[in-house]
Amino acid sequence: MSDLIKNYPLYLAAFLLPLLLSLALTPLLRLLALRFGQLDRPTDIKTHKIPTPLLGGVAVFAAFSATLLVMRFYTSFPTGTLRDLRVMLMGGAVMFLLGFIDDLYKPHGLGVKAKFAVQFTVAIFVVMYGFRIRFIHPEYLAAALSVLWIVGVSNAFNIIDIMDGLSAGQATLAAFGFLLIAFPSESIYVNFASAALAGAALGFLPYNMSKRFKIFMGDSGSLLCGFVLALIALGTKYSSVNPLGVYAPLFILAVPIYDTLFVSVMRLRRGHSPFLGSKDHFALRLEKIGFSRRWVVWLASLATMVLSIFAWLMTQVPLGWGVVIAAALAIEFLLVSAAIAKIKI
Repeated sequence: MSDLIKNYPLYLAAFLLPLLLSLALTPLLRLLALRFGQLDRPTDIKTHKIPTPLLGGVAVFAAFSATLLVMRFYTSFPTGTLRDLRVMLMGGAVMFLLGFIDDLYKPHGLGVKAKFAVQFTVAIFVVMYGFRIRFIHPEYLAAALSVLWIVGVSNAFNIIDIMDGLSAGQATLAAFGFLLIAFPSESIYVNFASAALAGAALGFLPYNMSKRFKIFMGDSGSLLCGFVLALIALGTKYSSVNPLGVYAPLFILAVPIYDTLFVSVMRLRRGHSPFLGSKDHFALRLEKIGFSRRWVVWLASLATMVLSIFAWLMTQVPLGWGVVIAAALAIEFLLVSAAIAKIKI
């Protein structure tokens, strides 16, 4: 507890610094995007109406990475924490660059095979350095599932990035959710990375949701956010009270994971590839029945906040109550899915 109190100002700084950096950098990068024609142009699949600047992910990456580098000089990180943060930054930089290059070649972007090749390579790299699921055996199975988890969550935040404020909002709230769970345990790299990502994504949000100064974070930002959150999820203990607590990350990241699974199932049911874009997203279906986009984002945000609280409860309550919580949420997701699937697009 003494270490927790001692590091509290540092955790606050790890949130405020990227918040201010992101707030300052995003409008500058918007001007650069306009100057050099780096715009996301409307297509049949995309739902925005006019070409929109597309360098917001650069601001998020710069704010996040600069914060962790600066905090390194003001914090006595243990050796393991330093290694974890270095690996996270290296992997995150590659994922960011992958998304940035893909953004440069929009509307077509890089091919699916090329993107997956890089993503799986990065995921294998970080798993080899120790970012992996700990509660599954044998180790080779845990390693394989960890790679799939990292690639899957990274792409989930990219897939859900179809509405202003949705992906960045989910990233901000999910980072706070993991901070809520990890904070008492002093999982230092998780705490600092969660605080830094929350600040960087939150600083980008006002511009992303603005009509006058709108900017997208693009694949570079969404892939980075998903990748960092996937690693954060693998970095703290969940099951000291309740063994079901290890599933807390599924609750915190439920909205982007749900949307990914939902659109994949809907596309496969129509005989389409799950890797091809479509308007099957739950957010667009809610818009179809009359919700404004702002309301859809608020509803998704509220869902993540509630689910994060349940995730925290899963780590605190006895096993019996954990089963009740998990079962209730599973039933709720099935009912919601059935209702949303009936909405015609």
